[in-house]
Amino acid sequence: MSKLNNWINERMSVNRVVEDHLTKYYAPKNFNFFYFFGSLAMLVLVNQIVTGIWLTMSYEPSGDGAFASIEYIMRDVEYGWLLRYMHSTGASAFFVVIYLHMLRGIMYGSYQKPRELIWLFGMTIYLVLMAEAFMGYLLPWGQMSYWGAQVIISLFGAIPFIGPDLQQWIRGDYLISGITLNRFFALHVVALPIVLLGLVVLHIIALHEVGSNNPDGVDIKKHKDENGKPLDGIAFHPYYTVKDIVGVVVFLFVFCIVVFFFPEMGGFFLEKPNFEIANQLKTPVHIAPVWYFTPFYAILRAVPAIGGSAFPGVVAMGAAIAVLFVLPWLDRSPVRSIRYKGWMSKVALVVFCISFVILGILGAIPGNDTRTLISQICTVLYFAFFILMPFYSSMEKTKPVPERVTG
Repeated sequence: MSKLNNWINERMSVNRVVEDHLTKYYAPKNFNFFYFFGSLAMLVLVNQIVTGIWLTMSYEPSGDGAFASIEYIMRDVEYGWLLRYMHSTGASAFFVVIYLHMLRGIMYGSYQKPRELIWLFGMTIYLVLMAEAFMGYLLPWGQMSYWGAQVIISLFGAIPFIGPDLQQWIRGDYLISGITLNRFFALHVVALPIVLLGLVVLHIIALHEVGSNNPDGVDIKKHKDENGKPLDGIAFHPYYTVKDIVGVVVFLFVFCIVVFFFPEMGGFFLEKPNFEIANQLKTPVHIAPVWYFTPFYAILRAVPAIGGSAFPGVVAMGAAIAVLFVLPWLDRSPVRSIRYKGWMSKVALVVFCISFVILGILGAIPGNDTRTLISQICTVLYFAFFILMPFYSSMEKTKPVPERVTG
């Protein structure tokens, strides 16, 4: 084995890669609960890829056979039901850990200099994940899959001049049909996963180039011992790999409970209309996207149409995602972590999180005048968090940041 190891390393330098990213990569020693979610995101990504590969072996990407193939997987393929539930639950789990991962980045200022590129790669991953989830949403070819995709694709038609042509180009037909399903399948299982994996690699490389942030927002590279090792850092392996295993075990325990006992999660993970085959002549009573899209769907509905056009709502929905990309340049605070920021930043973050959750709830249920008003208020609060950030982050009084991590 030693000879084989030497032979491989002479040609590929595996040991150097392992050292750079595990055994000799020093991470701050004060990581807390929120630092589990990066590794959990990797775990869920592996789950989605593996279960997705097995599902494609029995899935038929056609308008005539898609729904029947799902039934075949659920009823006749050995452990097909388990693979399908692991994949559908994994999709929701992916967004749970990604949202918490993003929250940690916002709380501790992990987007500030010199980590802007890490944040941009991370947000691009989030955008690709949304596209990946949307493409996969149509594949079961159930009622909610069909009509949810119909609603989302129709939004592109609201774009002036190019809207109708863009809408038809995305569908590949005049209506959502087997052609649409086939191209979404190709994007979902081939194109977008390749892009996603490439972005994850770039995200990790960028992270390890500048080093991990920590709850104090202190740069551990400033204080090193005589061997050049950070005094406030510990080797990622074995210390954090062992710690992450604890998080993985707890996560898998919860994940398995959902898979085996609540795979539909009351209609939030798998909607009841999706157990009916897609029917162009039968519209569901209430059409709503999956829960992880509902905050942005609520923003879309909160903006009044102008002249019968939903374009203003489409712009607001797009802006709600786009504004996250410029976050590193909106925060003017001299400190990174929420621990040392002033009361205005803390209040703004709490209000932002509450508004996002409320928008998610409102986007999942039918609208009325009262709910629309609440959505509009929460939409204003959502955008106010970003628009006002340059002002309150530079005006507020901050606490002194310690020279070294505090634990």
